[in-house]
Amino acid sequence: MNDPAPVKLSEMPGLPVTGVLYNPRSHRNRDANIVEPDYPVIRVEQPRRRRELKDAMQRFVDSGVELLVINGGDGTVRDALTGGAMVFGDKWPDIAVLPRGKTNALTVDLGMPKHWSLEQAIIAHRDGGRVQRQPMVLAPMDGQELTRLGFILGAGVFLAAIDSGQDAHKFGAFDGLAVGVTAVWGVMQALFGSDTNPWRRGAKARILLGEEMAELDHAPFGDPTTRAMIFLSSLSTFPAGLKPFGDFPGPLRLAVIDHLRRRIVARMPWVMRGYHSPEMEALGLHRRSTDRIELDLGDRFILDGEVFQPGRYCVTPGPMLNFVIP
Repeated sequence: MNDPAPVKLSEMPGLPVTGVLYNPRSHRNRDANIVEPDYPVIRVEQPRRRRELKDAMQRFVDSGVELLVINGGDGTVRDALTGGAMVFGDKWPDIAVLPRGKTNALTVDLGMPKHWSLEQAIIAHRDGGRVQRQPMVLAPMDGQELTRLGFILGAGVFLAAIDSGQDAHKFGAFDGLAVGVTAVWGVMQALFGSDTNPWRRGAKARILLGEEMAELDHAPFGDPTTRAMIFLSSLSTFPAGLKPFGDFPGPLRLAVIDHLRRRIVARMPWVMRGYHSPEMEALGLHRRSTDRIELDLGDRFILDGEVFQPGRYCVTPGPMLNFVIP
């Protein structure tokens, strides 16, 4: 007896009007072409420049898209949400993310399979579940830059970690493995390097928290105008089982190390797994939860994998978004 022919998406009822934002430069999309399923996907957009994002998103709105599929890594997600904020207002479609980048921290947080397909994402809109996530809004206080939406911001040692992560990628380490390799290398540099080492130099920064704009304390050692590490996110789950914020709740969570003293570096394996104590605070490790952060940064920083220039920025919670999961 012959097996029944597979059901085509075009023959399945209740599937959404879908728009796909496709980044051909993402790591797992290189040398591959997007294959549109046998289904009336309204539009596939491949904007080559950021200034094209708004128009691409507007075409999704005009097409009545119910599901926005983002095909790429964390940087593609950041650009998609930044462009979407210009046109969707408070009426965002459901979102599905196909993890195709070198780093895919959001899909780790969502618990997504690494090889989720476009067809599976479309079917999951009908048959799967939803989880909500709230990106951060990074607004320049001088008004000279574009307001962006993203999930992970870092400065100081975080910038050095990203550079080392790129080196790890060159040797074939991606996702959780790249995080592990970078973490081990960073601990070695922080333990044995001098204060001129990029892993120990830190970043000039002033950090104000909450509506009252209270300045974050600085431990009584090291340069009081410099922080060794600044890490900020609205996510709760990270690659390799890391818990940089411990059990602090959202919506915005902040981890700061004032100076990479050897006493704190030696405890980093436990710190990155969530350990915290009054002793760690005295050593210059600060963890906070808030709904508003002002950053006056004198050095470059990272937002979802891309380097941005110094300046004054306000970080607040963004729109609550519905992400489709299997």
